[in-house]
Amino acid sequence: MSGTDRQIVCTACGATNRLPPERDARAARCGKCRDALFSGHPADVEGAMFQRQVGRNSIPVLVDVWAPWCGPCRMMAPEFARAAGMLEPEMRLIKLNSETEPQVAAALGIRGIPTLILYRGGREIARQSGAMNAASIAGWAQAQLGN
Repeated sequence: MSGTDRQIVCTACGATNRLPPERDARAARCGKCRDALFSGHPADVEGAMFQRQVGRNSIPVLVDVWAPWCGPCRMMAPEFARAAGMLEPEMRLIKLNSETEPQVAAALGIRGIPTLILYRGGREIARQSGAMNAASIAGWAQAQLGN
């Protein structure tokens, strides 16, 4: 997105931050709550924050829909965390617990978990179910974006 300010939603407070292209996103902090905009780790989000992240970020958002009772989800969790370190700050990675957010999961049409959903410009552009390792997650997400 060179030449254009990026709109980055803080995972801590939900504020939308304008980030000029020349600014190092890894060092950027939220103008409202002062938390780091990128930590290299996926953020656990609830329904309203999920909507803000998907709808207001100008960067792609990769969502891991999971549940604590799901063995493959627990196996993939550290891999998704490693993928965040590989993909941020060009992409936001978040986790949505389908057990605590069943209405959001139903609205998304989740039939199996773990499921990755990639959004760009507020629209779903790709989805993949099943556990993957960090390299596969990063490779799949980048391929969907044409990177």
